[in-house]
Amino acid sequence: MADHLVDRERDLERLLTFVDAVVAIAITLLVLPLAEVGSEVHNTSVAALLSMHGVDVLGFLLSFTVIARLWVGQHRIVSSLIRQSTGLMWLLLAWALTIVFLPFPTTLAAGTSNDSLAKLLYLGTMAVSSVLLACIAYAIGRDPTLRDTEAKPDARQATGTAVAFLLALAISVAIPATSYWPLLLLFVVDPIVRLLPRRS
Repeated sequence: MADHLVDRERDLERLLTFVDAVVAIAITLLVLPLAEVGSEVHNTSVAALLSMHGVDVLGFLLSFTVIARLWVGQHRIVSSLIRQSTGLMWLLLAWALTIVFLPFPTTLAAGTSNDSLAKLLYLGTMAVSSVLLACIAYAIGRDPTLRDTEAKPDARQATGTAVAFLLALAISVAIPATSYWPLLLLFVVDPIVRLLPRRS
């Protein structure tokens, strides 16, 4: 029986390590286009290079911040896990898929500010990622055998972030001139979430 529990713990550890590795790889992929830009410095000045590719740098910083925010949310949600279920495993893998896919729409978004499909892929991917985090939190909260505490993971943050992404997508597509500025809605998620009652 003890050996079986150890195997379960190892399976969970491998799964979470794999997910963390996916996040690390996705963040690394984000910076690769900037590394290629750096090779152009011998043809121009650093100031001119930064001016030409300022949008790319901002896109990288924004996507890094978003992925980091999503990972921190995921880390908090799974912090009480002591074992996994099949459903939870697939939810975590689906969430990892959204993270590893994100560098692709990020590249598209950096190339254009008004393409509706690029906005849909970029903002939609992050919205789906947040929805999956909320589902993971609900799955862990619903099954007390998966965690080592009676307290359920707080799904409010992930849910609020998903709503913010969906609103940003709707505004950005409806009013193309706003580009990706509606993503600033993310900054109001935390204050609003703190005002909401936590479900027991």
